[in-house]
Amino acid sequence: AVQVEDGLLKLHAFVKDDKIYISAVGTQNHFMTKYGYFECRAQLQKSPGVWAAFWIQSTEIAKGEDPATFGAEIDIFECFRKLGNDIVSHNVHWAYGPNQQTTRGMQSTLKGVCEGFHTFALEWTPEQYTFFIDGYKFYEVTAGISHIEEYMILSMELPSKMEELKHAVFPDVFMVDYVKVYKKK
Repeated sequence: AVQVEDGLLKLHAFVKDDKIYISAVGTQNHFMTKYGYFECRAQLQKSPGVWAAFWIQSTEIAKGEDPATFGAEIDIFECFRKLGNDIVSHNVHWAYGPNQQTTRGMQSTLKGVCEGFHTFALEWTPEQYTFFIDGYKFYEVTAGISHIEEYMILSMELPSKMEELKHAVFPDVFMVDYVKVYKKK
């Protein structure tokens, strides 16, 4: 389900032997950092149901409620085609468990984001998260700011409700050209 071909990372979603396969890659224990500018150039999946995502995750998120100490899940983008073809979502979650907090999905609309390659980015500072698509700033968020090192994930996800897969077309693929992280000196 994970393939590198023609210089692209391809994260597939497909059905084989009546099972749905999805894919993900991450940098946990290989590359973990805090703050910086995180950028991914990618082509999103084609169908609804499954969704492509580029996100940052804390290894400590379920251990406490203070995001400064225990980190946050920072969804740089998620592409839920059920919301529309030209929409991607951004979110921040922290305090996994009974008191989980969230910024409640922010949707960005950009004509044509469903076709071809686009650049998705996050600037993470000690004060805020700023979300970008193709260089355009969409959201600034000051809630749930993590002050610990975290790792990156690229994934093709499945919905929690299987009826959301009724319009999915398999196989599908999320293609990544590159991921870059920039740090201030």
